[in-house]
Amino acid sequence: MTLMQWLSGPNGHLFSAFSIGVILMLMIFMSLKIHASYRSKSIYTLLIGTLGAMIADQGLKAYLASSAQPSSEWLPLASMLLTIITFIIINFVFMKLYTLRTAKVKIMPFILMIAAGLALGAVQLFLGSYSTAEQAGKILFPMLDVYSIVVVLVILLATRSVDMNVKYYASLITVFVAELMRMADGYVFKGEQPWAILLVQLLPLLYCCLLFMLLFEWVIDRLLSTYQSAIADGLTGLYIRRHFNKKANQLMERGGIAIIFCDIDNFKRLNDTEGHAKADTVLKRVADILKEESSGLGHAGRYGGEELLACIRTEGCKPDQVAENIRKRVEAETIVTVSIGYSTVKTADSVELMVKQADDAMYYSKTTGKNKVTAYKASLPTAKGSA
Repeated sequence: MTLMQWLSGPNGHLFSAFSIGVILMLMIFMSLKIHASYRSKSIYTLLIGTLGAMIADQGLKAYLASSAQPSSEWLPLASMLLTIITFIIINFVFMKLYTLRTAKVKIMPFILMIAAGLALGAVQLFLGSYSTAEQAGKILFPMLDVYSIVVVLVILLATRSVDMNVKYYASLITVFVAELMRMADGYVFKGEQPWAILLVQLLPLLYCCLLFMLLFEWVIDRLLSTYQSAIADGLTGLYIRRHFNKKANQLMERGGIAIIFCDIDNFKRLNDTEGHAKADTVLKRVADILKEESSGLGHAGRYGGEELLACIRTEGCKPDQVAENIRKRVEAETIVTVSIGYSTVKTADSVELMVKQADDAMYYSKTTGKNKVTAYKASLPTAKGSA
């Protein structure tokens, strides 16, 4: 027996069903973790329930594939309906997951598609055409077969205006091709072409792999987003003060560093005259310049308000030159200027003290003309109120 013959026979059906079941179990495990982490649990509960139903469907398909004649004539119909209904629900769930805050996915079209599938199943059951099947896996219900393709097309068309992952569209196309091949195998090839049977069995496996990757990427994105929000400022993308201090201390353990403290000149006036949106745009641009100039040398952070920080290694670079580059770029590339102060390990033995010294130096720049760079010296005013 060749591999093609083995995969296109009953063993291939069992292999496909078992593999899909394992993938779905992994997805349930991820979904349970998500369910425990979020307060709004309804969509995740629906996801877990749907994945459970898909596993039950695979078990039913494995039973039908291994039985010469099903013990109950309505089991193939139940499997077909379960496949269609879970497909509709899982697409609703993934559309909700990926567009939770960018688009409102209406549930009613999905409910109507499920109701239409149940109605067609009832009609098919009433007609009793399923009872003539001689082999599990043959095309038994023409109306439901056609409807399954219609459902895929409707969902494909409905998602044109929704920004979904490329893998999501690939999964829909995979299901569409799988349904076409299943109908061709049943109606045209009559189950006599091993390659057609092989595609019918492996395409659902590919579909489940794509679903797994979609869910896995969504989980990773949420984890990264949560981590990023814990260490970075939401507006500028720079490190928040606590994480900046941590990174600066790590950098200091490896050698000499300098702290560069920047304050945007006349920022309050800009906020009052141009509005918050314009001021935020300017702040983000200044933050980008600070990040670009410190890239490869150290790290950048937001101290608070319009006050921004950078910590850089002093080995191989001059802090005064880096600070001056920042000042020149801000003046040339934005509508504002910055007052800058900096301090090095020569005048402080801790990051906290260096930040304070750089702040004092910045304040000296601010009160003696603005748009300049000042190095910290012990002779500078140490209190902002005394200047």
